Amino acid sequence: MKDPSAVAAPEMAIRLRNVVKNYGGLAAVDGLNLDVRAGICLGLLGPNGAGKSTTMRMLTGLALPDGGEIEVLGWRLPAAAREARACVGVVPQHDNLDIELSVRQNLEVFARFARIPKPRIDDAVSRTLRATKLTDRAGSRVESLSGGMRRRLLLARGVLAGPSLLLLDEPTVGLDPQIRQELWDLIDEMRTGGSTILMSTHYIEEAERLADEVAVMYEGKLIEQGTVAELLDRHVGKQAAEYQGNDRRRGEVVAVAAAAQLPSRRTGLAVSVLRAEDMPPSVHDRLGPPDVLRRTNLEDVFVMLTGEMFT
Repeated sequence: MKDPSAVAAPEMAIRLRNVVKNYGGLAAVDGLNLDVRAGICLGLLGPNGAGKSTTMRMLTGLALPDGGEIEVLGWRLPAAAREARACVGVVPQHDNLDIELSVRQNLEVFARFARIPKPRIDDAVSRTLRATKLTDRAGSRVESLSGGMRRRLLLARGVLAGPSLLLLDEPTVGLDPQIRQELWDLIDEMRTGGSTILMSTHYIEEAERLADEVAVMYEGKLIEQGTVAELLDRHVGKQAAEYQGNDRRRGEVVAVAAAAQLPSRRTGLAVSVLRAEDMPPSVHDRLGPPDVLRRTNLEDVFVMLTGEMFT
């Protein structure tokens, strides 16, 4: 058996080719092709049912593909799943901490599972507690922790063994904005420190803040990938002009934008005309000045690609 530490670092930390996973005749993942370059943070976006969670389960070895090829850090799955797992940290969406143990004890138990040499465990746990700002809660039982502290402990457990690749499945789901911001800061430190991160998220701000690249899944397939700037340029341009009004007014805006070959999307009680920087004078003449002129964002891209609101 090869020593994982002896394997040369691959250019692609994750490589999926034509990956398929079926559940009861339904293709949850349908011919997925995805590359994640080593050393970047990639945000994996998609509506519910797009196949994100199934993809994460296959990458962690919790589900086996029905077809295609998966490589993680150069290791082919599932044949070399054990070797790959030794180099990968996982922060699951659902809390699976041992609530009867303390914060430190949870990390110590995991350190033994991760085969960290016994003489190094105490130092590794203490260092991780400091990095995740949990030192003052090291002796607290998990059942006494807030939701934010428990998510922080899950993150600490995921990075304890110094993984080459970190898989984050909805890392801040259900947290209030202040705690989410604190966890973003911790993840950002890992990102800037050179760790490769694949992060599945439902939060638009999370992807925009942390991800070097974004990949959008829809109906089990990858439909777009690139930096946020690249995706804005390809699909929605630089500016969006918002027009508010009743159904009749919004319908008029959609029709005028379509006639001018400009993309548009509904945003609550308004319609956003995208690529507003390219808007011809005839559109201004017919619609008048917009109620709001704003910069486009990743949510505009998401809606244009999937036809669904980002939730």
